[in-house]
Amino acid sequence: MVLLVRGVVQDEPPPDTRTLYLNHPVLRDSASQLLTISTKVVGPIGLLYVCQREMAVTVPHDKNVSIIGSDDVTTCIILVLRHTGSGAVGFAHLDGSCTEECVVNMVHRIQELSMGFPDGRLEMSLIGGFTHVLRYSEQVFYSLMVAVHKHQSEIELVLACVGELNTIMRNNVHWPLLYGAGVMVKSGEVFPANFPDKGPEQPLRLARLFTGLQPVLDVYDCSLGLLRIGPFNYEPMRSVDLWLQQSDEFILQALSTTPDVEPPHTVMAVRIE
Repeated sequence: MVLLVRGVVQDEPPPDTRTLYLNHPVLRDSASQLLTISTKVVGPIGLLYVCQREMAVTVPHDKNVSIIGSDDVTTCIILVLRHTGSGAVGFAHLDGSCTEECVVNMVHRIQELSMGFPDGRLEMSLIGGFTHVLRYSEQVFYSLMVAVHKHQSEIELVLACVGELNTIMRNNVHWPLLYGAGVMVKSGEVFPANFPDKGPEQPLRLARLFTGLQPVLDVYDCSLGLLRIGPFNYEPMRSVDLWLQQSDEFILQALSTTPDVEPPHTVMAVRIE
């Protein structure tokens, strides 16, 4: 195991976000600072967009990618891992599926890209997830904490804007404050963001989500500057014509864990898939 906060090894993974903040007020402070930053609207130039259940890793001298990011995060959590010596950075949009495998693969890729940089540590940032009566985000958070706790490498948690700190009440309904985030590849700066351009091949990539449990797919080869989709197995959705005949409200209620707080374009994205 090794999960650290402010250089101190944690004997057990935090069971939930509230306990995390109670035990480590400094993380509450860093989350509050993140929330003071205006959300940036990021265009497609230099962007590597990561869809749900995907991950990507790159290095500061990547000529093709300057920002990695993702949005449409409600109950999911964005994971950013960065090696402070090499600057290699990993980014994932996690929904609780195959979390441990993702952590293992991401750390391995970052360590490969950090060979020759003996100094430096792995720093972790978490953004997303909000307070909900069914505690979906807490389940994702705990699975991630357990995965990090079990890993052999030391991983320092430096930012966690999750759970209650990423929640606002509107008309007696809990809403996420942040729906997305990006990371500047060269500097490692993490910032709130949304991404009007979610390509390329968004319908193909999101189709994986309707096929049941799938691993978190590593979609980028930074040595080639190549976005690589797949391979993955896909079975056509049954009765898709009947689904498309349903109202937007029906589709939202049937396919979303939190239909009341989804972004306005959610149903359109589902219909396109």
